[in-house]
Amino acid sequence: MMKRTEPEGTAEAAQTSSSQEASLSEAVMPVTKSAQGPQGAVDLKLDLRCPPENAKKLQNKDSSFLNGNPSESPDSEKTKGITEFQTLVHLLKSNIGTGILGLPLAVRNAGILMGPLSLLAIGFISTHCMYILVRCAQRFCHRLNKPFLDYGDTVMYGLKAGPSAWLQNHAHWGRRIVSFFLIVTQLGFCCVYIVFLADNLKQVMDAVNSTTNSCHYNETVIPTHTMDSRLYMLSFLPFLLLLAFVRNLRVLTIFSMLANISMLVSLIILTQYIVQGIPDPRGLPLVASWNTYPLFFGTAMFSFESIGVVLPLENKMKDARRFPAILYLGMSIVTAMYIGIGALGYLRFGNDIKASITLNLPNCWLYQSVKLLYVFGILCSYSLQFYVPAEIIVPFAVSRVSKHWALPLDLSIRLAMVCLTCILAILIPRLDLVLSLVGSMSSSALALIIPPLLEITTYYSEGMSPLTIIKDALISILGFVGLVVGTYQALDNLIQPTDHLTISNSTIFTQ
Repeated sequence: MMKRTEPEGTAEAAQTSSSQEASLSEAVMPVTKSAQGPQGAVDLKLDLRCPPENAKKLQNKDSSFLNGNPSESPDSEKTKGITEFQTLVHLLKSNIGTGILGLPLAVRNAGILMGPLSLLAIGFISTHCMYILVRCAQRFCHRLNKPFLDYGDTVMYGLKAGPSAWLQNHAHWGRRIVSFFLIVTQLGFCCVYIVFLADNLKQVMDAVNSTTNSCHYNETVIPTHTMDSRLYMLSFLPFLLLLAFVRNLRVLTIFSMLANISMLVSLIILTQYIVQGIPDPRGLPLVASWNTYPLFFGTAMFSFESIGVVLPLENKMKDARRFPAILYLGMSIVTAMYIGIGALGYLRFGNDIKASITLNLPNCWLYQSVKLLYVFGILCSYSLQFYVPAEIIVPFAVSRVSKHWALPLDLSIRLAMVCLTCILAILIPRLDLVLSLVGSMSSSALALIIPPLLEITTYYSEGMSPLTIIKDALISILGFVGLVVGTYQALDNLIQPTDHLTISNSTIFTQ
């Protein structure tokens, strides 16, 4: 494996914890950026038709943002690189977000035996697909003598190298398809965040008058309903707008750090609680109904969708030859955490498990603070997830108007995009189904369908083993079936009338 230095025009921003929540997005065209957020990382490629000096300013800004040192120049960053440990930390941060909180319910939808086994299998396959993407990008870097390729460009060159003349002539659509799914993923993350914020804050406010200092009373809390969760979503709108108007990546570094700290503390407190007092698990089904398994698949894919982070991290390493080992080590840790939280959370709360395990915490100030800390962390993370779609759409639109109208148009587009995510969250106020829908619809394509097909088109002309072709075909078929069935099941549940929205948002029992 050849170490590749970062080209002029490649920059990385906002590597933070979330994920599942994982991957920031990737656009279609010549200014290149890489942004990594709590749910993942993204490689942006924008054809904004901006003046070269504007493009260079954006790139220099993002380059220093990755390492939290705004004063550092891109040239010094190229020579430094990041160590194996730093790469591992960034990889872990990009996978741990809201997705992990929904895994206990996902395990319930699969069964106490089938759920952990399926998480293990999905984790292994997703990691293998990440490795495929890295190998294909490296191969085209060698062939084309390029120092770095992002996800979209790798797919584009893969189609150009394929055996079909039609695919070669339409290779640019590969880059656009990848960019589309990454944008959908990022907007989906924003919608999930809004629903999560509303559900958790509503539960805290409903029980604020009965919250105690002791967490050991065995009494049932009768919540005092304040207002509908949709009104809580609207109440967050002014704060989300202020965050969306932040265009300085140096400021976003502060939000990234605060989000990491608050969510890490919350996860530690949450984990120590769920391992206490696990009841007899013999009443839980080993395998759940197959009607709910597609919902498990979607939530699992939402959690594992961080494939956009691998190429920026591999490119930034001092010794890129060690990246595969770091990748497999990091994803093994992530998979073990997912299985642990998912299985233990389901064992702890059984069939009472909620869409986010934070909604099952008892009604005392210690665990209410966990919800508030996570609310704060996710609120800070919203601006990081929103940054990528904004950087795709805003510069493209602004470049087509006069300088006099640039700022009003910029702010108007950001306003419209935030309102769009809030409206979508209000229309789909069920956290479990939003997680599953985003995971099934976009994460399956990015993490399971595209990488195996990319391997076939990349190496087919060099001769491939029939077993490798069969393996890649089976993984892509699995991803496609999961996309279709998971999306259908989530949409079917969404359009059915439900009477438990209030229950899912209400305060749970004190344990």
